[in-house]
Amino acid sequence: MASRIGKVDILLNAAGFVHNGTVLDCADTDWDFSFDLNVKSMHRTIRAFLPLMLEGGGGSIVNIASAAGVFKAAPNRYVYSATKAAVAALSRSVAVDFITRGIRCNSICPGTIETPSMLGRAAALGSGGREMFVSRQPMGRLGTAEEIASLALYLASDESAFTTGVDHIIDGGWTL
Repeated sequence: MASRIGKVDILLNAAGFVHNGTVLDCADTDWDFSFDLNVKSMHRTIRAFLPLMLEGGGGSIVNIASAAGVFKAAPNRYVYSATKAAVAALSRSVAVDFITRGIRCNSICPGTIETPSMLGRAAALGSGGREMFVSRQPMGRLGTAEEIASLALYLASDESAFTTGVDHIIDGGWTL
């Protein structure tokens, strides 16, 4: 794909699977699937596109991590939290390794965002599932995909040219 597309100035990695459970609920297959999707996919995408970004003089890489695992523990998010902490560390590693070559790499660490996946998890809890998620939010609402997109757009833009290696929390106060 990278050879077909060519150089990109902005690379956004937004993969995620939320496994529900503790360490006792996490089989090796769950661990492997979560790390393959949530972390290894980002590693492979960066490895594929980075050489062309370097050849072209730089660019911005934005990876979606999570407030869960990076800033705060969340119940029953054992392997999800581990993978998203790995994404944040991966982002900082890329930032420090390529800072002098025009590459910026940051992570976005959302709290609970209203997405089809999140709504599916809420529905699995029954009729009050969504309201249960909302009740845990200090702002009394869920975040939106548009709010995350606005932060990603900022990090991709020249306006954030002095920002790299940072985990940007956007969680409506959940980690306070």
